[in-house]
Amino acid sequence: MKTPVDKMLDQHQQLVHSENVSVLSHVQREKDDWVLHTVMIENCDTAFKFKRRKKYKCLKGARVNMTYYSATEGIAGFEIDVFKVVRIKRS
Repeated sequence: MKTPVDKMLDQHQQLVHSENVSVLSHVQREKDDWVLHTVMIENCDTAFKFKRRKKYKCLKGARVNMTYYSATEGIAGFEIDVFKVVRIKRS
């Protein structure tokens, strides 16, 4: 029987799933009605971003499973690579 993550990965070829990764930093900031989250994980220099309606428990030092896809974001005239998180859960 397939898990929900396996079903998502089958339907969307661009998605990537990482399990049991360690979170180095987790920043939350409010913008309009949303709370924007930026997560940095061990052995990766690219930011993982997602947004929620409410604040999330701090993930710093935690191990998480994430499903995400690669994207680029324009900041101050520069294009930078980011990962857009679709699903994040503590391991």
